[in-house]
Amino acid sequence: MQVIVTGGTGLIGKELVKELSANDHRIVVLSRSPESRQVPRDAELVQWDAESAEGWRNWVEESEAIVNLAGENIAGKGLIPDRWTPSKKSRILNSRLKAGEAVKKAIESADDKPRVLVQASAIGYYGTGENEVTESDPPGEDFLGETARKWEGITRPVEKMGVRRAVIRTGIVLSSKGGVVPRLQLPYKLFLGGPLGTGRQWYSWIHMADEVRAIRFLLENEKAEGPFNLTAPDPKRNAEFGKELGKVMGRPSYLRVPAFPFRMLLGEASKLVLEGQKVRPARLEELGFEFEYPVLDESLSDLLDRG
Repeated sequence: MQVIVTGGTGLIGKELVKELSANDHRIVVLSRSPESRQVPRDAELVQWDAESAEGWRNWVEESEAIVNLAGENIAGKGLIPDRWTPSKKSRILNSRLKAGEAVKKAIESADDKPRVLVQASAIGYYGTGENEVTESDPPGEDFLGETARKWEGITRPVEKMGVRRAVIRTGIVLSSKGGVVPRLQLPYKLFLGGPLGTGRQWYSWIHMADEVRAIRFLLENEKAEGPFNLTAPDPKRNAEFGKELGKVMGRPSYLRVPAFPFRMLLGEASKLVLEGQKVRPARLEELGFEFEYPVLDESLSDLLDRG
């Protein structure tokens, strides 16, 4: 099928484009600066402003599917997460709502509509806490919970247009090319690794290979509708995660970093480090998805070997 991917030049989007292309799908990547982006040779790069349907609506008529991943990076791209200033929080929310509104309008205006939309979201939808959550649990009331709820809702009207919609609530994506793994590797390389804060916060993670395989699975499975948690069935507390990483790297994991410096440096964004969710991918498993990397030690070993 022909698949339009928004956010196709981001960390997940790049790997998704490769996964879809390798499995005989035709790819159209929407980008704000296509002249400076690299995609597989058989993929099309199309200009868009991430806010409107102008300039790419005709591609919707010719495509069977859309994957909407577009949105400001919540943590930023540096080794230290970005502080959530009012302007940063505004960009996080509005970039998602504007892109989602554009996708909705493009589908609405198309005479020949795509069969399926995969809409990005995140496990921040559930807020933070100790109890295990599945797709049936309600949204949290914090910033990430409210953002995810609105993000998911912006494209909900396409369901009434006859478009199958699957919502992916993605966990902590493990990749050697960005995100949490490179951020944590540096202190461990310097023999400074250890629990962050209490170390008891849950990290619900997923290997990048399974993330993009799961998205393809949902695109291709006609029964896939509604929300799906994209997390491995092996959530770990932060201290356990650190021990596994240290073991794979041949480094100790005992130098605890207290919560105070994270709260001072990051403010509200310290929640990304000091709090978490214990998430189970109930609906994904019910549909029969099989994880290539279901346990953490194998996932980290694979990523560091690639690394």
